[in-house]
This record gives sequence, structure tokens and C-alpha cells, in this order.
Amino acid sequence: MNLSRLDLNLVLALRALLEERNVTRAGERIGLSQPAMSAALSRLRRHFDDELLSRTGNAYELTPLGVALRDRSATACDLLERVFSSQAEFDPAAESREFTLLASDYGAAVFGAALARTLHQEAPGIRLTFQHPAPSVVENTATVLSTVDGLLMPHGVIDGFPFVDVHQDRWLCMVADDNPEIGDEVTLDHLANLPWAVYQRPYDAPVARQLSMIGISPRVEVSVQTFQLLPHMVEGTRRVTMIQERLARRTARSAAVRVLPCPFEAVPVREALWWHPVHTQDAAHIWLRRKAAEVGATLTTNGNGNGDAGPAE
Repeated sequence: MNLSRLDLNLVLALRALLEERNVTRAGERIGLSQPAMSAALSRLRRHFDDELLSRTGNAYELTPLGVALRDRSATACDLLERVFSSQAEFDPAAESREFTLLASDYGAAVFGAALARTLHQEAPGIRLTFQHPAPSVVENTATVLSTVDGLLMPHGVIDGFPFVDVHQDRWLCMVADDNPEIGDEVTLDHLANLPWAVYQRPYDAPVARQLSMIGISPRVEVSVQTFQLLPHMVEGTRRVTMIQERLARRTARSAAVRVLPCPFEAVPVREALWWHPVHTQDAAHIWLRRKAAEVGATLTTNGNGNGDAGPAE
């Protein structure tokens, strides 16, 4: 494919047509007249040798290729926007820009909150948006990363992309204050026999992987999509869970729970900020990564970022 022979404005037209499924509305969306948008649709049909939009009654439906191109065209538009908004220089005190980061609730609450405080002080015109990563982040990592500024994710889930380590954390066990079966410590028998509450996403089940390595298959009673719900799923029950220490300090105060050491050597959490190579030389992104590393170093030095190095009790 010779990109120099392509009209990149057709990418905008393609996205608008496939998302609106209406020539007039698509034209209004990108500032083209109805005849100009009709001409763009004709050119796109010739290029792809496909109707893309087919009339069904009084409406248009997408052809199978049109369905496949809808998400791809959106991704291409987002990537082009990021490419052409790249800067050679960046002044954080004067610039106005939004950074979008994908993160679990753990990543946003622990690292994201600390990063947001730093940016609030040093770059008042900068906006941070945190979004939950979709399961497709593993299967289509390059596509997902090309549309955002970064992904907060522990090592061991994705690979092959540039990253900067931001902080390290350890796993702790959490049980109800009034759990009659657990005293001052959690044992492997407890983990094997008591019911569990777990954080479970299709692409990331860190606790289950670690337990399987020591021959334990947890009997899961409750599965949730956010780490911060775990204390409430443990409170007042016989359940046990594992949770990151820094998050435990914050969430344990909201429920009647206790935090205890794990009875095995759990692999630490090594959280990193991953990004698409297209951002590597962008001045604004370089600044963001430098701030991320500085904030991560502060978290490491201070334990939880607030000077409290002791576990939650």
C-alpha cells in the first residue's frame, strides 16, 4: 500500500460514515456537504471494492467489511490525531492537554492519585483521564495503546512495549475482624479450605495464578471487577482475599477487616506505565513519563506515598 497515494481525509469520512450510517449526518459531523460526502463514499467503495453501507428499507446497514472497518477507522483517526499533535517542546506550566491512562481501580487509586496531585501542583492546565482497560488490551495491545497515552499494568500481563517502572507492592491477606477461624495468622490450610472473594478480569487473575503455583485452587464465592470492593465482600463472612498492601491501607478503613501477612512468598506487584512506541519521542509524553517515574520513586521511598510504611490493621 502506497500511503502517498491515499487521501487521509478519507479516513475521517470512513469513520463518520460507518458510525453514523447516514451520508447527511456523516457530512455534518466532519463539515462536508451531502454531495461531497456522497463522493467520498463512492471513492471508499471503489477502494475497498465493497458497498460498506447497504440500504435496507429506509436505513443503511453495514456490510461485514464495514463492521470490521468501523473500529479500525476509529483507531486510525485516534492514532493520526496523536501523531500530528506531537510536540518538539512542552511547557507543563503553560500547556493545556489531556492525558488518558488505562488503569485498574488499584492503579488509579494508588499511583494515579499521587500522579494527579503532582500534576495539580506543577501543571494546572493538564487533565488526566483514567479508564478501565478492556479485555482486548492483551489480544490487541498495539491497537489499544495507540489510542491512549499509557497503560498502568503489572509486569507479567503484556510484553514487548516500552515501559517505565513506577512502583512495587506486596500482597497481603484480608479477613473479617470477627472471622472465628483465623487468629493472628493466615495459614495455607486457611487459603485452601476457606471461601474466597477475588478480583477477576478475563485477562488478569494474579491471585489465582500465584495460588495455582503452590497447589491451591481457591473456592471462589464472590468475584468482583474492582479491588476496592474486596474488603466489603470479606466483612462479616468467613471469606479470605488477597489485596495489594498500598490499597489495603486505604480500603481497610472502610470495612471491619484485618490485614495479615501471606503464608507463602507471593510474587511482588511490579507496576509499570506502558506506552505505544509512537509516543516515545513526543515531548509532552516524555515529560509525563518523567513525572511518572518521579512519583513512583516517591511511593517507593514513603511506603504508601503519605509517609506511612506500616501495614493496615
